[in-house]
Amino acid sequence: MRLWLARHARPLVAPGVCYGALDVAADAMATQAAAARLAAALPEGMVVYSSTLQRCEQLAQELSALRPDLTLKFDAGLREMDFGQWEGQTWDAIGPAALDAWTADFADYRPGGGESVHGFMQRVGSAWDAIDAVGPQPTLWISHAGVARACSLLAAGIRTLHRADQWPQAAPGYGEWITF
Repeated sequence: MRLWLARHARPLVAPGVCYGALDVAADAMATQAAAARLAAALPEGMVVYSSTLQRCEQLAQELSALRPDLTLKFDAGLREMDFGQWEGQTWDAIGPAALDAWTADFADYRPGGGESVHGFMQRVGSAWDAIDAVGPQPTLWISHAGVARACSLLAAGIRTLHRADQWPQAAPGYGEWITF
């Protein structure tokens, strides 16, 4: 398997706001620039799967316009982690007590009543397994930082986490990509 994972461009959301599954747009100019860089780098005829959140769909559509040889598909399994009632709130408003509770039960806690890290890893792992079953054909996912972090664990053979300090910090920047 050769998986490219591109992160959407900078979202139009205030700094410090929790926006996992919150469906926010990305900056249009940054999206166009990211699509141009990605279009120049991708091999011919790739299949492109995009998260169904609009910040990823924007990049997928821009890329598709530049590279009609790419096959574009949308996959809700590539969405960012769902933070439930935390979505749209500032991290300061969510508060340290809630964040400490999540850290204490990192795998199974459901932030804001949303999705647990365990459930998120299962969801991304299912998409990973489907791509792996296809074989060596290069594939692009247009997705999110959390999905990229989950993929770095999956690439290392890790499917279950128990502690918050096991969660990777590194992820591609806005409009950038990595390969697995």
